[in-house]
Formats: sequence, C-alpha cells, structure tokens
Amino acid sequence: MTLSRAEIEPGTIRELEDFRAMLGRLDNQAWTTPTRCAGWTVADVSGHVVGSLADIVAGRFDGLGSPEVTAREVTERRGRAPSELADELGAATQQFGSLLPSLDDAAWSADGPAAGMTLGQGVEAIWYDTWAHGDDIGAALGWPAATGPGLRAGLHHVAEVLEREGWGPATLALDGVEVIPIGPGGKEITGDPYAFVLAATGRGDPAAFGLDSSVNIYR
Repeated sequence: MTLSRAEIEPGTIRELEDFRAMLGRLDNQAWTTPTRCAGWTVADVSGHVVGSLADIVAGRFDGLGSPEVTAREVTERRGRAPSELADELGAATQQFGSLLPSLDDAAWSADGPAAGMTLGQGVEAIWYDTWAHGDDIGAALGWPAATGPGLRAGLHHVAEVLEREGWGPATLALDGVEVIPIGPGGKEITGDPYAFVLAATGRGDPAAFGLDSSVNIYR
C-alpha cells in the first residue's frame, strides 16, 4: 500500500534536506566511525546516499542499487569531507525537487526505472533509503533512533517489497501506525514499528516478531 503522492514528494525532499543538514554537523572522528552496514564507515554510508541521488538526477539508472553500482558511488566519494558531500547532496536535491512537479499523475503511476516499481514507489524508496541510512549513521554515533515520518515510509516500502516477492500474507498492525496489509489476511504482526523495519532489512532480529530471516528484503 503505497503512500500518496502528496505525502511522498515533500517527505522525500525533507528527508534529503535533513540528511544534508546532518552531514554538516559531522566531524572527522564521526566520519570514520564504523556503522552496522558491514564494512562501511559513516563516510561510506554517506557516499552511497549522495551518490545514489546524484546518479538518479543524472539519469544513470543502469544497475542502480546493485552491489557494483553502490560500491562505485562509495569509492567515487572516498576521501571527501562531510561538507563536500553536503554540497553535492544539496545540488542534487534541488535538481530532484525541480523534476518531481513536472511529472504528471500518469507518469507517477507508470513503471519506473527500478524493476517491479512504479515511479512513485521508486521515489518512496529514495525516502526510505535516505531515512534508513541516516539512522545507520545515528546508531553508529549513539544518537536516538530515527522514528520520524521516514519510518512510516520505510514500513510501506518494506511491505511493498515483501508482497511483490510473495512473502506472506500478513497484516502489519504495529504500534502507532495504520494497519498495512501484505496480501489478503494472514498473520497479524504487532509490536514496535522501528524494530520491525530493522528486522525486515537485516538490521535486527526477526525472532522478536515470531518470524525468520525470510522477512529480510535483502536476503
């Protein structure tokens, strides 16, 4: 169940702007801190987020999200300072924000560059990815968990991926958010939405929800 365009467009831009502001607060010690993304420092996570949006606004969609392209995004930005990546992200966000209103509703609902996703779902995936990696950085630096609007976008994105992959059926009835179906009926999953997103993206323990590793969308 994809969020509405009226939520996704401003939510994604706001998340990107928040990520840019976060980059501006990082010092050299934070930059080299390891994260829960195996083998990646805070700088590497940041390089992926910035590089991914830079690829998108440049129309470089081939292999986007694959390990090879992700590695290239990180490698191309290795050695740059947080302020440099903040500037690059700011410019890419401005381009992206100018592009979105030019898309009519037919284009928004049509197939996007990512296989199996509409263009609107692809934008929602950017929102989720930016939020999730911002939380990866926050977790590495001992900040509180990110439980803002990006968490809700993450829940919807995870549910869409699981349904597309044939997982379920199940019903997400998590604390403080609307019920999100994954196919018709199925097991009702309750509990903390933040912990569920972690479990469904390989960052947390699915056993806490009575689930196994098949719930991990990156398995």
